[in-house]
Amino acid sequence: MPSTFFGLTIAASGMNAYQVALNTTANNISNVQTSGYTRQQANRVAGDALRVNAKYGSMGTGVTTVSVTQTRNQYYDTKYWYNQSSVGLYETRLNYLKQIENYFIDDGDSEKGFTTILNTMFNALDTLRTNASDTNVRQQFIGSAQNFATYFNSVANGLSDIQASTNAEIKTTVANINSIAKKIATLNKEINVIELQGGYANELRDQRALLIDELSEIVPTEVSEVPVTDSNDPDRVTGANYYTVKIGGQLLVDTYDYNELSCVAREYKVNQSDCEGLYDIVWSKTGNTFQGGASYMSGSLKALFDIRDGNNGENFTGKATMVNNRTVKVTNASMSSVEAMTMPENGRITLAGKTYTYKGFSYETNADGEVTSYSFKLENAITDDEIVKINGNTASIGSSVDSMGIPYYMAQMNQFLRAFSKAFNDIINCDASEDLNGNPANDYSFFTGTDTVTGEEFTLRDTTQNSDADNYYKLTAANFCVSNVCVKDPARLATTENDIESDGVDSYDLFERLALLKNKTVIYRSGYADGFLKCMISDISIDTQESEIFSKNFTNIANTIENQRLSISGVDEDEEALDLVKFQNAYNLSSKMISVMAEVYDKLIEETGV
Repeated sequence: MPSTFFGLTIAASGMNAYQVALNTTANNISNVQTSGYTRQQANRVAGDALRVNAKYGSMGTGVTTVSVTQTRNQYYDTKYWYNQSSVGLYETRLNYLKQIENYFIDDGDSEKGFTTILNTMFNALDTLRTNASDTNVRQQFIGSAQNFATYFNSVANGLSDIQASTNAEIKTTVANINSIAKKIATLNKEINVIELQGGYANELRDQRALLIDELSEIVPTEVSEVPVTDSNDPDRVTGANYYTVKIGGQLLVDTYDYNELSCVAREYKVNQSDCEGLYDIVWSKTGNTFQGGASYMSGSLKALFDIRDGNNGENFTGKATMVNNRTVKVTNASMSSVEAMTMPENGRITLAGKTYTYKGFSYETNADGEVTSYSFKLENAITDDEIVKINGNTASIGSSVDSMGIPYYMAQMNQFLRAFSKAFNDIINCDASEDLNGNPANDYSFFTGTDTVTGEEFTLRDTTQNSDADNYYKLTAANFCVSNVCVKDPARLATTENDIESDGVDSYDLFERLALLKNKTVIYRSGYADGFLKCMISDISIDTQESEIFSKNFTNIANTIENQRLSISGVDEDEEALDLVKFQNAYNLSSKMISVMAEVYDKLIEETGV
């Protein structure tokens, strides 16, 4: 049987409950502009009924606040995190592609643009045709050829800087992932400590969700939260939770534990024109590789790998046959010309799924100059069992990265310059060529390159077909230059052949053929030299436009999902204002109930003496 004053207890429970509701509403209103804040609500239940010895049998005991929880929907969180990885991918790609685009855009008016420089060089060549004996005119042509070389040096250096920048950002991103993982593991522990005691760590959960938001933009992120049950009573939850985070399908955080990633500098280049010391990512504990740039990945980290390592799927591949235990011959290779070679002189080659180190390579060509086979010299001898596995299987160098990144554009420039230089040198340095003084001019290469270590110029020939010889494989956009032989002495520039009747020093029969290289001779991608830039701009423009379109699309989708998420978890000022009035009225009524009950009890006490 309830006491006479039981009504006061019921009314007081109402006041207490709606005081909590008002406080919760106040907290929501105060955090309406707080980033990552999730709306909270006070959850109330009716108090346990009190058994009484009366016809009605039981009596309500008021209201009880059981919890203050977040109004969050896991479905929209998962959708948001999934989409964010695409946002991070295309935003980052777009940022770097625009930087690459700046090196190739040419409106035709810029003095430093490819079109102007190419036209200037061939105009100077045309002038030289009528003034072959004029040393000053010769010097002007040589100077314009140097500007042509400097243009490609500048673009190559710029692209190398972008590659180095993406490489540095990969390291920074890995450090950020590790930092996020550590914070999440710490928050998991703090949350469980609070919630094991019956509380709700709402603010800490908000912090954790913000970290997941950030992480999902970097790498594809999966989150799982499972209640911890009593081992002796599986049906009883303890209040704590197992909380795991996976990135790219691999475990990053396991409740209180987390795995760290490390950057390891490559010992060997993957592509000939790569910067030194590019990073691979491994798990610190196991040393296993984390494939941040794999095709199934997404996020800003994937974009960095795409820009840094993207080769448009054009890495070296072929069919392997072991010649002996240290030499592997590769036929049916994907690179059938010297101009197209992208593999480093020393590097790593994958044979039948296992990677080996090679030190140099040689190649064979047919009568048309096409490469028919390669022979790679392995650093270490391999076993007979390995030879059996390798024979007839695939050989590859590097990985197929289906993106037009720095390696792709470097390879395209190298291919163009090798083809152009060979065609130019074959004409001007032919066996019968003569310089201004009537001496043979076939002892040097007009367009050549320099050794990065010694600084010595190459004498480019195709007769010695191995990676350490002075052949066109050695020529790259970074080391491309005009021979010092002509720079120091313009008279050494050949203009005619000694077996052709000519006008002596004013002969220019070689220049007639050189002039055809601009727009009459197939040089690059079945086009002429003056079409090189159009091919490059076409490639980069298509890639940039695609990234821009996808970036906008996924950003719009992200905004839509975020609005859906906020419709549930966000603080609505109008809704809170209504709740404020509603809870105030409820509080006032409970207070009024106490006043009424007080008057009743006063009357009862005064008139009955109870």
